[in-house]
Amino acid sequence: MHIKLSRIESPYVLEATNESGNSILIDASPEIGGKNSGPRPMELLIMGLAGCSSIDVLMILNKHRIEVKDYSVEVDADREKVEEANLFKNIHLKFKVKGDFKEEQVKRAIDLSLEKYCSVAKTLEKTAKITYEFELVS
Repeated sequence: MHIKLSRIESPYVLEATNESGNSILIDASPEIGGKNSGPRPMELLIMGLAGCSSIDVLMILNKHRIEVKDYSVEVDADREKVEEANLFKNIHLKFKVKGDFKEEQVKRAIDLSLEKYCSVAKTLEKTAKITYEFELVS
């Protein structure tokens, strides 16, 4: 994995680009001089958790030939000051899934993702408590 990051606008507007050429803007909060031109680094980390677990969940359901008709995740995260850093303390995901399947199938897919497959969750669980809920949408 190789990422290139460049400042594209002063003081803190940055552009990160991956090996495939996909890019995203990153910025700081206005409180410290940022311009809200992109998500902040810690927001990207939580977006990564939502994306990582979602790919796992959708892949697991797909492998069981379960068609997901609609899908979304909301994430709420609390941070706590530890020395100079503000680490995540509590992270809660709310999955909303629409399709023809049983509740146990969705729960099992989420459990497998968060407890075994999602590298972002495995990284974050070292400092944060990760919880979830899910809703089957009709």
